[in-house]
Amino acid sequence: MAGQVARADEKDAFKPSAENIQKPVAELSAGNAVVLGLIEGITEFLPISSTGHLIIATKAMGLESETPLTDSAGKPLWYKKPSEKHPEGVPLTVKLAADTYTVVIQVGAIAAVMLLYWRQLVSMLVGVAGRSNSGARLLRNVVLATIPVAVIGLTLNSWISDHLFSVPAVIGAQAGGAFLMLWAERWRRANTGIGYSRNDPSDLTAGKAIGIGFAQCAALWPGTSRSMVTIVGGYLSGLSPVKAAEFSFLVGLPVLAGAALLKIIKSGAAMVEVFGWANLLLGALVAAVSAAVAVKFLVTFLSRNGLAVFAYYRLVLALVIAAFFLF
Repeated sequence: MAGQVARADEKDAFKPSAENIQKPVAELSAGNAVVLGLIEGITEFLPISSTGHLIIATKAMGLESETPLTDSAGKPLWYKKPSEKHPEGVPLTVKLAADTYTVVIQVGAIAAVMLLYWRQLVSMLVGVAGRSNSGARLLRNVVLATIPVAVIGLTLNSWISDHLFSVPAVIGAQAGGAFLMLWAERWRRANTGIGYSRNDPSDLTAGKAIGIGFAQCAALWPGTSRSMVTIVGGYLSGLSPVKAAEFSFLVGLPVLAGAALLKIIKSGAAMVEVFGWANLLLGALVAAVSAAVAVKFLVTFLSRNGLAVFAYYRLVLALVIAAFFLF
């Protein structure tokens, strides 16, 4: 998901000095890094919204400060230095660093899924070489399901960041997603056995793969859950709960990797300037381990229970968030 060449003095990306990288200008405790890594890993692939949980977590941890940061000499630190494009500049803040941190540690969750589903990834590579028809079809479906969210996400990225990253938005998305899941679960149970003869993501038609891709666009609203909408899309396309979840994991790889890459390019250096490398690596490692456990759990759980339990969790969570933050 990415860039443009500009004169050196007009570059937007903040380039920290070596001494500042070695000594972070703000503290993110190891405990906070572990908690954020756990939340990212556990919630990224469960249908309960990692973004929603992380927005709440960073707010609870006090990582929402927009006070401009300064170096040891009291000089301002810039995310975007004053220039013709940004006359007043954009100061570096803890909130900006925290928003970047929670996206970049997704790399750990991505690594976990790649290890768990390496056979499917190899199958797609073999398909590219023309040696696996099912692998080629699976790759086609993953690409088709990724295109809509890539285009719409890039188009609306700034607007979403400015208007939808809030507690009320998360509450609404959590509740709305819960009702969608309850409806989808009832629909699946009523239609099981009707049109479910093709139970593998590689057997989806191109139209159904694109449909799941458009469903995934709903997850651009924080608190909705990319996993949830793609699993529901899989249900409606005739996939069993387990196969819908597995396709959701595979579709998530390019989406999450693209989002992380964009954040790294745009504000990764600034985030390291604030929090340092150690806590970034710790958070990503914890996210990898917890994501692996969460993915294995979800596949086993869905095969027996479906989505309803997660819907009730979302409703309870929406009420708790509303009570804690709004009242």
